[in-house]
Amino acid sequence: MMTTLPRPEASPSLSILDKESDAVLVELKESIAGEPLDVILLTFEPGSPEDPQNWSRPYRWYLSLLSCFLVFVTTFASAAPSGYAADLRGQFHMTAELVALTITLFVIGFCFGPLLWGPLSEQFGRRAVLIPCYALFTVGAALSPNSASIMVFRLLGGIFSAAATPIAPALLADIWDPSTREKALTYLGFLSFVGPTLGPLVGGLMAGAHISWQWIFWLLTILSGISTSMVIITQRETYCPLLLARKAELHRKETRDPRYQAQFELVQKQTLVARLHATLAKPFVLFVREPALIAVTLYLGFIGGCLYMLFEAYPVVFEEGHHFPSSSLGLAYLPVTAGGVITMVIYLWAFQPYYERKVQQYAPEPIPPEERLLMAVWAAPLFSITFFWFGWTSFPGMNFWAPLMSGLLMGMSTLALIVSLLNYIIDVYVYAAASALGAGTVLRSIFGAIFPLFSAQMFRALNPRWASTLVGCIAVLMIPIPVLLMRYGPVLRAKSRYVA
Repeated sequence: MMTTLPRPEASPSLSILDKESDAVLVELKESIAGEPLDVILLTFEPGSPEDPQNWSRPYRWYLSLLSCFLVFVTTFASAAPSGYAADLRGQFHMTAELVALTITLFVIGFCFGPLLWGPLSEQFGRRAVLIPCYALFTVGAALSPNSASIMVFRLLGGIFSAAATPIAPALLADIWDPSTREKALTYLGFLSFVGPTLGPLVGGLMAGAHISWQWIFWLLTILSGISTSMVIITQRETYCPLLLARKAELHRKETRDPRYQAQFELVQKQTLVARLHATLAKPFVLFVREPALIAVTLYLGFIGGCLYMLFEAYPVVFEEGHHFPSSSLGLAYLPVTAGGVITMVIYLWAFQPYYERKVQQYAPEPIPPEERLLMAVWAAPLFSITFFWFGWTSFPGMNFWAPLMSGLLMGMSTLALIVSLLNYIIDVYVYAAASALGAGTVLRSIFGAIFPLFSAQMFRALNPRWASTLVGCIAVLMIPIPVLLMRYGPVLRAKSRYVA
């Protein structure tokens, strides 16, 4: 059926495509070169093999696992050099604060990278952005002759490798239905915080084996090279609006009929400078105008900051309080990893079946994004309890297992919150997910960069009991966020300009 529509405006909501409809040829009134011309708008037909959500299930799971691997490599690289803290201090005569800066600068790179890579992936595609970002990584740090060059290359490595952080979950939204995407995001969330916990362990074991400090950076270079090769060789483009634009361009060449257009092209009839300005400003605009995004991003930022805070708090509690050897300190992060595994099992056993029942209940309408927040409602109190447990069992006279096992609850609650809140953002903003996640990644990275700079001093000045209590009280203040979003989320979405 032919439908006459008014000329589309370049609003964010026009990037949302109706992928559930039949193949539609819609006649639009669009002004091209000043003359009105009929436009034939192309969409994917139901079951079309060009639609990423219709690709083979094994290949889509491969892309999901590849995205998880890219995020793991990035987060692993952020913390791995901390295992070589003593070697770096001796090699370059660095202070403890400068060694901490080798971690912080990499995370600071996450503040800048997502502002570029997330929105640019919505202009030029996921694959096109990932390839150059993973081609440049940490080889410079391995060849650094002094501490200043290490700092520079760590910052550059963080900026470029940050591409995976907003693009990976957006790619999962490209290829999966909401129910399966939640399962894939669970694995992604797990690896996103397992990376920082395994980094110090691997670095510490390598340092304990008296392997040269350069080899931790060579290891990261090898991982980045593998990542780049896998993206180049195996990853196809998944961003649907861009795929439809390519399809329209092919139709125009084959038929020599300029009326064939994609919705993506109709809202992008601007100069390159104007397009880049609108693209790079998009995360800021989204963040400032969306109260729900602000609340979720603040919470995720606090969670990320607390995770990186452990890299400075654990040495104070375990090395100074319980006389852990430096080479074994990485083992203290294993309970955090184990907690993440437990949450994955609980999710697959309980929350995934619950969500699938909700999908059937709401069918044929889409399930409200607020249903994603149930796991966060349960996890938020547990996250705050973690810090009271850690702090008030950290007396030097107590067995070190008491504070150590608080990491189990930390891992469980952290993964549950990350998966729940990331799913909520993607469900709300759909095809603007990369921009929304990019804005969130920046704030999380700011927290992750700042927290390690003052954590050790805070835990020494206040002692671990009161320092943990302070952090725990802030976590208590965050508990109402998922509860309030469940209650008032529909109202906020109804007022949003960025929700389909």
